[in-house]
Amino acid sequence: MSEPYVKKLSTILLDSVTDKDPLVQEQVCSALCALGESQPEETLSACEEHLRQHEKLAHPYRTMVLRAMETIVSNHISELGKDVTRAIILLASSEMTKVKDLVSDWQQAASSVLVAVGKRFVGMVMEEMLGKFQPGVLPHCFVVQTLANLSVFNVFGMVPFLTSVLSTMLPMLGMAKHDSMRVVFCCALQRFSESTLEYLANLDQAPDPTVRKDTFASDISSAYDTLFHHWLQSREAKLRLAVVEALGPMSHLLPSEKLEEQLPKLLPGVLALYKKHAETSHVSKSLGQILEAAVSVGSRTLEVQLDSLLAALHAQICVPVETSSPLVTSNQKEVLRCFTVLACCSPERLLAFLLPKLDTSNERTRVGTLQVLRHIINSAAAQMEVKKPFILSSMRLPLLDPNSKVKRAVVQVISAMAHHGYLEQPGGEAMLEYIVQQCALPPEAQHQKPSGEEEPPADSVRDISVSTLYLVSTTVDRMSDVLWPHLLQFLTPVRFTGALTPLCRSLVHLAQKRQEAAAEAPLIQYDANVTLPSPYAIATRLLTVSSSPYLGGGRGAASLCLLNVLHRDIHPSLGQRWATTIALLLEHLEEHTAKTLSQKEWEEKLLVFLRDSLAVVSDNTWICQLSLEMCKQLPCYNGTPQEKNFLYKCVGTTLGAASSKDVVRKLLQELLETARYQEEAEREGLACCFGICAISHLDDTLAQLEDFVRSDVFRKSIGIFNIFKDRSDNDVDRVKGTLILCYGHVAAQAPRELVLARAESDILRNMFQCFSTKVLGIKVETKDPGLQLCLVQSMCMVCQAICSSAQAGSFHFTRKAELVAQMMDFIKAEPPDSLRTPIRKKAMLACTHLVSLEPELEEQVQSDIIHSCLHSIMAVPPEPEGEGGPQEFLYLDTMHTLEDLLRSILRRNMTPQGLQLMVEHLSPWIKSPRGYERVRALGLSACLLQFFLEHLHVSALVPFHNLGLLVGLFSPRCADLWPATRQEAVSCVYSLLYLQLGYEGFSRDYRDDVAERLLTLKDGLVHPDPAILFHACHSIAQIIAKRLPPDQLINLLLTLFESLGDPDKNCSRAATVMINCLLKERGSMLLEKVPEIMSVLRSRLQETREEHVLQSAQHSVYVLASQHCVAVVTSLLGSPLPFDSHTCSLWRALAVEPGLSAQVLGLLLEKMSRDVPFKESRAFLLSSAPDRVATLLPLAATCALHEVMSAPASGPAVTELYPQLFAGLLLRVSCTVGVQLPRNLQAKERRAGSSALASRTLDPCSAMAKFAGPRLPLVMKALLGAQSSVYEAQRVTSTAFLAELLTSNVVNDLMLLESLLDNLAARQKDPCASVRRLVLRGLANLASGSPDKVRAHGPQLLTAMISGLDDGDGPHSLVALEAMAGLAKLLGLVEPEDLRAVLLHTAIRIRPFFDSEKMEFRSVSIRLFGHLNKACHGACEDVFLEQVVGGLVPLLLHLRDPQASVAAACRFALRMCGPNLECEELADVFQKHLQDGRGLHFGEFLNAACKHLMCYFPDLLGRLVSTSLFYFKSSWEDVRAAAPMLTGFLVLHVEPQQQSQVDLEQLTAALQLLLKDPAPKVRVKAAETLGRLVKFA
Repeated sequence: MSEPYVKKLSTILLDSVTDKDPLVQEQVCSALCALGESQPEETLSACEEHLRQHEKLAHPYRTMVLRAMETIVSNHISELGKDVTRAIILLASSEMTKVKDLVSDWQQAASSVLVAVGKRFVGMVMEEMLGKFQPGVLPHCFVVQTLANLSVFNVFGMVPFLTSVLSTMLPMLGMAKHDSMRVVFCCALQRFSESTLEYLANLDQAPDPTVRKDTFASDISSAYDTLFHHWLQSREAKLRLAVVEALGPMSHLLPSEKLEEQLPKLLPGVLALYKKHAETSHVSKSLGQILEAAVSVGSRTLEVQLDSLLAALHAQICVPVETSSPLVTSNQKEVLRCFTVLACCSPERLLAFLLPKLDTSNERTRVGTLQVLRHIINSAAAQMEVKKPFILSSMRLPLLDPNSKVKRAVVQVISAMAHHGYLEQPGGEAMLEYIVQQCALPPEAQHQKPSGEEEPPADSVRDISVSTLYLVSTTVDRMSDVLWPHLLQFLTPVRFTGALTPLCRSLVHLAQKRQEAAAEAPLIQYDANVTLPSPYAIATRLLTVSSSPYLGGGRGAASLCLLNVLHRDIHPSLGQRWATTIALLLEHLEEHTAKTLSQKEWEEKLLVFLRDSLAVVSDNTWICQLSLEMCKQLPCYNGTPQEKNFLYKCVGTTLGAASSKDVVRKLLQELLETARYQEEAEREGLACCFGICAISHLDDTLAQLEDFVRSDVFRKSIGIFNIFKDRSDNDVDRVKGTLILCYGHVAAQAPRELVLARAESDILRNMFQCFSTKVLGIKVETKDPGLQLCLVQSMCMVCQAICSSAQAGSFHFTRKAELVAQMMDFIKAEPPDSLRTPIRKKAMLACTHLVSLEPELEEQVQSDIIHSCLHSIMAVPPEPEGEGGPQEFLYLDTMHTLEDLLRSILRRNMTPQGLQLMVEHLSPWIKSPRGYERVRALGLSACLLQFFLEHLHVSALVPFHNLGLLVGLFSPRCADLWPATRQEAVSCVYSLLYLQLGYEGFSRDYRDDVAERLLTLKDGLVHPDPAILFHACHSIAQIIAKRLPPDQLINLLLTLFESLGDPDKNCSRAATVMINCLLKERGSMLLEKVPEIMSVLRSRLQETREEHVLQSAQHSVYVLASQHCVAVVTSLLGSPLPFDSHTCSLWRALAVEPGLSAQVLGLLLEKMSRDVPFKESRAFLLSSAPDRVATLLPLAATCALHEVMSAPASGPAVTELYPQLFAGLLLRVSCTVGVQLPRNLQAKERRAGSSALASRTLDPCSAMAKFAGPRLPLVMKALLGAQSSVYEAQRVTSTAFLAELLTSNVVNDLMLLESLLDNLAARQKDPCASVRRLVLRGLANLASGSPDKVRAHGPQLLTAMISGLDDGDGPHSLVALEAMAGLAKLLGLVEPEDLRAVLLHTAIRIRPFFDSEKMEFRSVSIRLFGHLNKACHGACEDVFLEQVVGGLVPLLLHLRDPQASVAAACRFALRMCGPNLECEELADVFQKHLQDGRGLHFGEFLNAACKHLMCYFPDLLGRLVSTSLFYFKSSWEDVRAAAPMLTGFLVLHVEPQQQSQVDLEQLTAALQLLLKDPAPKVRVKAAETLGRLVKFA
């Protein structure tokens, strides 16, 4: 087609550019660009003409057209002719300058068009621009801006014009009165200057290499005068910034004399802007350019301006910054660039200005100065070389500043200094110490500042210091001699503890470097460094801090590594041994974390390491010197109790290795005199020290302790007058407690053979002497819990030491009763409801050891011990779930100790009476309502019974007289709510049965098969399922019944009856299970008791609401009913409706016996079917329909049937009456629809409605066919009678059942098919439409139930379906819908000849349904169309192919149907159509994109489909387009949008010569109409398609 058609398309699109929807506007512009891609000149001409002809078009729309033009020009600049280009230039120039007022978007768009054209046609653009840039006339501001942008985008093309442009522009500068115009001139001068500088920098590529800088000097100089002397003084901030941005690059083009002359004015003028503007990065950038220009010409006047420059720049650096602001960051970079320039030209003046600023106390000034100092140290290293001492000395005051920001800046400066050799100068040591101090900062310090301050967190200072120290140590080679051995002196001072990890790592690295250089030389030269710590101090320090290995970032490993490196300096003998042992320690640390490491185990490893090292050294003088150093360092760890405690152990270990007794006694005395007794950890550490020392020096240790008790130091603190002062009391008690602990640890650690002789005479005597005080001759015991704990703890140690001695059996402990009484007092004094201290645990442990010693305790004392200990621990509430911390561990330890104590007491009386005594004490706790008390009591019981069994010795056959009572006590607990209790209860019963076997004379290793079954049952009791639990209880009861002696049965039953009222419902249920099992197994012995037992169970049924008791009573009633069937059934017949829960449960109980069930079911079925299902009555005389009310007799029978049949045991009876029951109940269900309850039951039903069962979906037919096929003939016989029922509901129900039955092949197997089909066909004329519809469904079901029979009945089935299509109920008849669905099922199974006869008729008949308003009809008809296609794959006649082609457009467009089921049907139909179109590629597209369940990208699919359609069927273009035009008026907007989309893709892929098939006028008009559619998405697609019609141009 010719050029006018492109113009027409463009015009249509351009007319739509005023659409209100932004997406439509955007698509219109895209369509214009698409036209431009094909025909750029014609499209641009149309746009140009449109804008010329529509002068009144609003500027936002003009802007959009201009932007489209810019896109086309940019992409096709090489294809444009000069005529079109000239027209575009004139238009853009006109649009840009049409109004004098500033309309930024519009004029900017026009300017962009000119710039785009100027990339190729710069001469033509410049000719137009210069025409509007006449001398003496102030130009439009966008003319100037266009010239400026052209100079950037086409440097080589534009710079040659700049001389004439500048000569014209300069006079205009004075004419510009408005600030906005002046801003534009400034921007232009900036761009011109930058372009010129770029041109000069790339002269080798420039078209005119003769251009020189001085060519522009005169013009730039004149412009400079105007900008600087006049415009810079403006009040308009935007203008001032524009001026200063221009002055920067302009300064490089000024003549050097002019620049030198202007600097005294220029620099102050620029600096003054800092005070006038908040955003100063542009000022700083320009200032940097001016300074570079001044330096490049060797300016001498710069020195004069230096002070003011430095002051202004420094003020900029000291401005408070938001680190996230890019403008502020940019300004800082530009300011530092200025400082670099000044540092290179005037380093002395710069430092003379900067360094005094460090003495100020202002944070911002100091931080800013330090930033500048760091920058010039790095960027002007050569100029700063001779200034190093001066700079170092100026850092004195900043080092003292506590501010975190200052600290961070100082560390950064020191890091720069290290890299440039500053720290090798005098004063560098202070810098190093400062870095180490910052490394020692605690991480917690970051939380100490108020939230309002802007300081960085303290740990950021620490982190940067740590990384600085390590980097300087490892990467700056010149620092090695500075750092070593100077860093060693920071190891021992406490204030540097936080820095130990980085210190050690740096020292290790430095030491290894020195070892590589000189392997044999000592690392530390003490002669030259008297301030360095001694080897003893280093070893003590590193070993002590290693006890907390993960603190400080892993200082344990770092300290041990350093210790290993320094082994030769510590002692020459240690090297080989330490290489092995330290490696093992480090490996242990790597295997663990702070959470998994056992502190006790780790400390023990370190002490073994120390002991081993001392043995290797074997030098008493060296060992004594080390112990002195350790004692000397003890006060250093007052703030870290755990490390001090460990150091005490190290002292004890070292003293133990010393052979000088005088040194040992002297140091022990010092430790006692200087200890801080108020600290708990220190008291424990001192006691450990004495204990470890006593291993080698028992006599000296005891003597020193006794000397201290007698000494003045001790006596001063316990005078009689101090007793009445609370504070002195506490201090005295702590000293005493420490001494008592010391005695305990001495007894625990010292050799056992030595302790036994000293236990009572020395150790215990002195312990009790410290515990009690005589006041006026009266013995007074302290109430201090800390002192009590010390005594109890030490008592445990002493008793344990005595018991573990080889001579313990012959030892007669004279003070045993006294000590037991003392321990009991402690236990009774503890609160029974909480466990906060280990006093009772330690006291019980002491009693455990004491009980085993001679002489034996009295029975009353033993009973008191048991009672007191149980009450002390059993009632303690457990810790909340998930909070099991130290309290949980303390409780578990205490319980284990209690077990040991009870076993120790039981061992003294291994008889049934002794066991009974224990159980009597435990019985109240076993029956406790609190679960945690029960589980504890059962655990203790199981433990004691197991112990009793293991140590049982029967010398004569004696009866176990309390077996029944004990089994009755424990066995119901097998169903306890707590799983642990259940398992412990089984363990108890297991032990009791074996105890009985033992008393009957069986050997201890005998294994009874019956009793062993308990162990397998025990494992299953972990499961919380009640059914499993009570099955296990039943099995346990069976085992008990088999092994229980007859004389114990009564006691057992009586005990179990008591358990029926147990507060734990599970145990109560277990008791009922066990009672019933015992009655069943051993009932012959208790025959006379059965009536009494049944009476109790009946009363339980009336008295309790507990479910488990009800179930038990139900079982009992069943036993009665099985003996007295008639009486029980008779008592239920008169029960009122609705049945209460008791009645229902008893009905179900009756169903257990099959014979009774059949009798009851037959009676109820007869009564349900005998009477009419409902009675009709009119509530009002004028009501249209009568109310239906259910009759009582069938209703009651139905309820009873439900209860009886719901019991699984009724299965045999139900099977016997199955056909009658099924048919009767199915018809009964149909008669309840729309039927009301009798009035007297309606109120009850409403009250019970909230708890009624939700209605359930019934599918009786498929269930019958699947599970009860052989019974179908009788069921059918019962239902066929209902086909002629007067009740419509029964006809519908029977037809629905029979229709659904055909889905199963079972009717064919049972030879019921023919009769079924005949019966259904007979109902085709039923007056009820629902019946007719169900008949069609049933006939269609043959396809799924008996597909092999469809061919035989094909004509009959197809005839029925076709007549259903023509059912006269209406255009949207549900019968027709059913017929279509049925046809879809049958098509693939009938004979091809039968199908061919109806194929065309069916296709034509269903076609109108494709666009039906009802979703179901669209979905079913389209899916049927797919099945029609599927049925004739490979045999498609031409006449049907016409229907396929005719359906393509509707199917493609309905993929966008708002209903998902319709879209899915279209997917299926298209996949089926594919093969019939005989285009493999198109079929593949349908298969690939239209799979069910896969997301569909509609545009991508449609594009691919149209591509193949037009490739293989180009002749269909006209038909497809005309069909899609019909859908331009669809009521669904998604389909309406898809129609033009389809048209567009068809056009996109068809060959231009096929254009004759399409009525372009009609199509264009239709699309033009769609551009006014109310839906934006439709307008978008219409615009897109219009853009594609360019193909026919």
